[in-house]
Amino acid sequence: MGISQYLKEIGRGKQGARSLSREQAADLFGQVLDGAASDLEVGAFCLAMRIKGETAQEMCGFLDATAARLNHVPAGERPLVVLPSYNGARKLPVLTPLLALMLARLGLPVLIHGTATESGRVSVQPVLQALGIQPLPQVRAIAPGEAAFIATELLSRGLKRLLDARRVIGLRNSSHSLVKLMNPCAGPAVIVGSYTHPEYGASMAAVFELMGSTALLLRGTEGEVVADARRLPQMDGFIAGQRVPLQQGQKGTLTSLPDLPAAIDAQTTATYIQDVLDGRKPVPASLALQVEHILHLAQAIS
Repeated sequence: MGISQYLKEIGRGKQGARSLSREQAADLFGQVLDGAASDLEVGAFCLAMRIKGETAQEMCGFLDATAARLNHVPAGERPLVVLPSYNGARKLPVLTPLLALMLARLGLPVLIHGTATESGRVSVQPVLQALGIQPLPQVRAIAPGEAAFIATELLSRGLKRLLDARRVIGLRNSSHSLVKLMNPCAGPAVIVGSYTHPEYGASMAAVFELMGSTALLLRGTEGEVVADARRLPQMDGFIAGQRVPLQQGQKGTLTSLPDLPAAIDAQTTATYIQDVLDGRKPVPASLALQVEHILHLAQAIS
């Protein structure tokens, strides 16, 4: 079916719009990723889904279409830990690289994938570069004990195009949710997903269940997948789609707060991360627990 017919279904407003089946959603999103839709049609798709909101079945269809076109990371010796990074730092330092390097020290292969989507934030890439980690020039397997970064466009040019539509339209679209749910690996992986509002946590959990994913889901830091160092968030695990409660959350801020840097620029953040890795500063408690839970999930599917 052409994209215009799908737009008639999903573009009738919040009350009149009709949801698509998983198969229909996969067909529609596949056309968008393949470049079969014009810029005007892509914009209409973005706005229609923004107003209507994706159902779990629709998001699964979008993920199906993405997986069929993705330049997958080859499977390695151990399950790959996948850390999506698309938000960056706004008020707090982006500690996703610290999470990645702590996991790598335990012998896990770790992949951060992402692209800058907001010019006003400090993205993960310059922090990684300050730590001596350069972006991969091409897709390849990740070795146990290695933390690597790959740009979204190497995984899917169509997905990068859709993410970049935000700069023109000014609003997030379905791709910004999809990248936090997808498995870019051709083999077993632990996807670490984060949400900013409870309703997003519920919808992401439903998708992980339907997709049969192995994942950790928590309320992250300013949209990043790393646990907020000032709090102890609830953490839910999924093993082949089955929910596994891992960490009960604690309301409010912790009584003992970590000594986070006041500045959030890349070099200051990298210096703090290196201090933690070298033992000069303590590991934030919530981050240490997150590492334990991810390791548990990786061992469960090894």
